[in-house]
Amino acid sequence: MAIAAATWFIACSFQKPADPWTKDQLKDPGVLAKSIQDNKAPVIFDIGPSGSIKGSVEIGATESKEAMALLGTKLDALDKNTEVVIYCGCCPFSKCPNVRPAFNLLKEKGFVNGKLLNLPQNLKTDWIDKGYPMQ
Repeated sequence: MAIAAATWFIACSFQKPADPWTKDQLKDPGVLAKSIQDNKAPVIFDIGPSGSIKGSVEIGATESKEAMALLGTKLDALDKNTEVVIYCGCCPFSKCPNVRPAFNLLKEKGFVNGKLLNLPQNLKTDWIDKGYPMQ
Protein backbone atom coordinates (compact mmCIF):
# COMPACT_ATOMS: atom_id res chain seq x y z
CA MET A 1 0.00 0.00 0.00
CA ALA A 2 2.78 2.43 0.92
CA ILE A 3 4.58 1.70 -2.37
CA ALA A 4 1.41 2.37 -4.38
CA ALA A 5 0.85 5.67 -2.56
CA ALA A 6 4.47 6.71 -3.09
CA THR A 7 4.27 5.83 -6.79
CA TRP A 8 1.07 7.85 -7.18
CA PHE A 9 2.61 10.83 -5.37
CA ILE A 10 5.73 10.77 -7.57
CA ALA A 11 3.69 10.46 -10.77
CA CYS A 12 1.47 13.37 -9.78
CA SER A 13 4.45 15.50 -8.78
CA PHE A 14 5.83 15.42 -12.31
CA GLN A 15 2.58 16.15 -14.12
CA LYS A 16 2.43 19.44 -15.95
CA PRO A 17 -0.39 21.70 -14.76
CA ALA A 18 -3.28 21.95 -17.20
CA ASP A 19 -3.05 24.75 -19.73
CA PRO A 20 -5.50 27.58 -19.00
CA TRP A 21 -6.79 27.58 -22.60
CA THR A 22 -8.90 25.07 -24.48
CA LYS A 23 -8.37 23.93 -28.07
CA ASP A 24 -11.23 26.25 -29.07
CA GLN A 25 -9.26 29.17 -27.63
CA LEU A 26 -6.26 28.56 -29.90
CA LYS A 27 -6.24 30.87 -32.93
CA ASP A 28 -4.99 29.25 -36.13
CA PRO A 29 -2.08 31.26 -37.61
CA GLY A 30 -3.45 31.02 -41.16
CA VAL A 31 -6.82 32.37 -40.05
CA LEU A 32 -5.20 35.29 -38.22
CA ALA A 33 -2.90 36.04 -41.19
CA LYS A 34 -5.91 36.18 -43.51
CA SER A 35 -7.82 38.50 -41.19
CA ILE A 36 -4.78 40.81 -41.06
CA GLN A 37 -4.51 40.79 -44.86
CA ASP A 38 -8.25 41.52 -45.13
CA ASN A 39 -7.97 44.40 -42.60
CA LYS A 40 -10.31 42.56 -40.22
CA ALA A 41 -7.80 41.66 -37.54
CA PRO A 42 -8.75 41.34 -33.89
CA VAL A 43 -6.79 43.15 -31.18
CA ILE A 44 -3.38 41.43 -31.07
CA PHE A 45 -0.98 41.69 -28.14
CA ASP A 46 2.69 40.72 -28.49
CA ILE A 47 3.57 39.37 -25.05
CA GLY A 48 7.06 38.10 -25.79
CA PRO A 49 10.48 39.00 -27.16
CA SER A 50 10.25 37.28 -30.54
CA GLY A 51 9.06 39.89 -33.03
CA SER A 52 5.98 41.83 -33.94
CA ILE A 53 3.17 40.51 -36.08
CA LYS A 54 1.65 43.19 -38.28
CA GLY A 55 -0.82 45.29 -36.32
CA SER A 56 0.11 43.89 -32.92
CA VAL A 57 0.55 46.00 -29.80
CA GLU A 58 3.89 45.34 -28.12
CA ILE A 59 3.52 44.58 -24.42
CA GLY A 60 6.79 42.87 -23.59
CA ALA A 61 7.49 39.56 -21.91
CA THR A 62 4.64 39.00 -19.45
CA GLU A 63 6.85 37.04 -17.11
CA SER A 64 7.62 40.56 -15.76
CA LYS A 65 5.27 42.47 -13.44
CA GLU A 66 5.64 45.61 -15.55
CA ALA A 67 4.47 43.90 -18.73
CA MET A 68 1.57 42.24 -16.91
CA ALA A 69 0.52 45.63 -15.54
CA LEU A 70 0.68 47.14 -19.04
CA LEU A 71 -1.38 44.28 -20.47
CA GLY A 72 -3.93 44.76 -17.70
CA THR A 73 -4.21 48.47 -18.51
CA LYS A 74 -4.67 47.76 -22.22
CA LEU A 75 -7.31 45.11 -21.50
CA ASP A 76 -9.20 47.43 -19.15
CA ALA A 77 -9.71 49.82 -22.08
CA LEU A 78 -11.47 47.15 -24.18
CA ASP A 79 -15.00 45.76 -24.22
CA LYS A 80 -15.10 42.24 -22.73
CA ASN A 81 -16.60 40.91 -25.99
CA THR A 82 -13.65 42.10 -28.10
CA GLU A 83 -11.68 39.33 -29.75
CA VAL A 84 -8.21 39.54 -28.24
CA VAL A 85 -5.33 37.40 -29.49
CA ILE A 86 -2.12 37.09 -27.48
CA TYR A 87 1.10 35.51 -28.65
CA CYS A 88 4.68 35.07 -27.56
CA GLY A 89 6.51 32.66 -29.86
CA CYS A 90 9.78 32.59 -27.93
CA CYS A 91 9.74 28.82 -27.52
CA PRO A 92 7.34 25.84 -27.37
CA PHE A 93 4.19 26.44 -25.30
CA SER A 94 5.32 23.86 -22.76
CA LYS A 95 8.36 25.99 -21.86
CA CYS A 96 7.02 29.51 -22.40
CA PRO A 97 7.05 31.75 -19.30
CA ASN A 98 4.75 34.33 -20.92
CA VAL A 99 1.62 32.71 -22.36
CA ARG A 100 0.10 31.28 -19.17
CA PRO A 101 0.16 34.44 -17.03
CA ALA A 102 -1.16 36.55 -19.92
CA PHE A 103 -3.92 34.08 -20.82
CA ASN A 104 -4.93 33.76 -17.17
CA LEU A 105 -5.22 37.56 -17.02
CA LEU A 106 -7.53 37.52 -20.07
CA LYS A 107 -9.74 35.02 -18.26
CA GLU A 108 -9.64 36.89 -14.94
CA LYS A 109 -10.74 40.09 -16.69
CA GLY A 110 -13.72 38.27 -18.20
CA PHE A 111 -12.85 38.31 -21.90
CA VAL A 112 -15.18 35.89 -23.65
CA ASN A 113 -13.26 35.96 -26.96
CA GLY A 114 -9.72 35.65 -25.63
CA LYS A 115 -7.45 33.58 -27.88
CA LEU A 116 -3.87 32.35 -27.85
CA LEU A 117 -2.19 32.30 -31.25
CA ASN A 118 -1.35 28.67 -31.92
CA LEU A 119 2.44 28.84 -32.19
CA PRO A 120 3.33 25.48 -30.64
CA GLN A 121 7.00 25.66 -31.66
CA ASN A 122 7.90 29.35 -32.00
CA LEU A 123 7.16 32.48 -34.00
CA LYS A 124 9.79 31.75 -36.65
CA THR A 125 8.61 28.21 -37.43
CA ASP A 126 4.87 28.72 -37.04
CA TRP A 127 4.51 32.25 -38.50
CA ILE A 128 7.56 33.89 -40.13
CA ASP A 129 8.65 30.84 -42.18
CA LYS A 130 5.11 30.63 -43.59
CA GLY A 131 5.35 34.18 -44.95
CA TYR A 132 2.68 35.59 -42.66
CA PRO A 133 2.70 39.40 -42.16
CA MET A 134 5.19 41.03 -39.81
CA GLN A 135 5.57 44.72 -38.91
